[in-house]
Amino acid sequence: MKNNVDIDSIKIGVVGAGSWGTAIANHLGLKGFKVDLWVFEKEVKDQIEKYRKNKIFLPGFTLSSNIFPSNDLSSVASDKDLLIIVVPSHLMRETVSRITGIVSKNTIILSASKGIENKTHLTMSCVLKEALPEISDDKIAVISGPSFAKEVANKVPTLVTVASKDKNVAEFVQHVFSTPYFRVYTTDDLIGVELGGSVKNVIAIAAGIIDGLCFGLNTRAALITRGLTEIRRLGLKLGANANTFAGLAGIGDLILTCTGDLSRNHTVGKKIGEGKKLNEILSEMRMVAEGVKTAKSIYNLSRKIGVEMPICQEIYHILYNDVSPEEAARRLMSRDLKREIDE
Repeated sequence: MKNNVDIDSIKIGVVGAGSWGTAIANHLGLKGFKVDLWVFEKEVKDQIEKYRKNKIFLPGFTLSSNIFPSNDLSSVASDKDLLIIVVPSHLMRETVSRITGIVSKNTIILSASKGIENKTHLTMSCVLKEALPEISDDKIAVISGPSFAKEVANKVPTLVTVASKDKNVAEFVQHVFSTPYFRVYTTDDLIGVELGGSVKNVIAIAAGIIDGLCFGLNTRAALITRGLTEIRRLGLKLGANANTFAGLAGIGDLILTCTGDLSRNHTVGKKIGEGKKLNEILSEMRMVAEGVKTAKSIYNLSRKIGVEMPICQEIYHILYNDVSPEEAARRLMSRDLKREIDE
């Protein structure tokens, strides 16, 4: 496999030691990179240092000795060639604001977080631009695709996409991440990749509700298909490339999150379909289901810019207005009849 990166000289930091952040750090550590990993919880830092384990967020795996955990965000962010941000989307602005003036203007900033900010309706790359004004647009990239953390940690063959306005930046990240079991493609469509990775979490909640209600495979297949229509509709309105949604960050990630048992968003939806209340479900989870907060962003954004997204809007009403899943399904099925394909 072609590889034009010098493993010994490239300095990498990973901000966030949840399941995905830990899996990324371990993936790069096993490849041979020395990885500084910022960990919020002291107990997680101690576990990684003493036992090479993250028992809370990625249990069952022995982590690479090339991972160096730290609770000091500044030290992890400073003097890096590549800084990978893997924090929940609602914490992105607060976290990266703490490293403005610390991170080098030459550092490539890679977002591996999926979500849309509630107040601003910005994707994570746009939040990074605002929170880190010293970093130019061409130094920002995003990575997305069908990639459950546990399966990446298990070295299951995985394919993702990295997006950047700068071709050289995208290709640099591509070569840093690529291994015989982790294949990376490139694109310049940041907005398409980010919308695909964000909105699919809302559709996954809907898919989980369908499974919780025992509606069947016909319904789930239709939900995924029409969900993709909504993602594409929003993406085109915001300037994305339509072809992106037929790729890994679009339909690929959507299928995975709507059907995989490891999907936290699908799990939330399934429990709602089975009759549990959202607050009860979230109180039992330590990890974040991004679709819950993203549903609010998508609801408000779609109404603001006039994009029809009925599935996402019904999920918002289920989550925030206590509409029953059965009523939401009835409303979706009784909408005015129309042509399938948008003109």
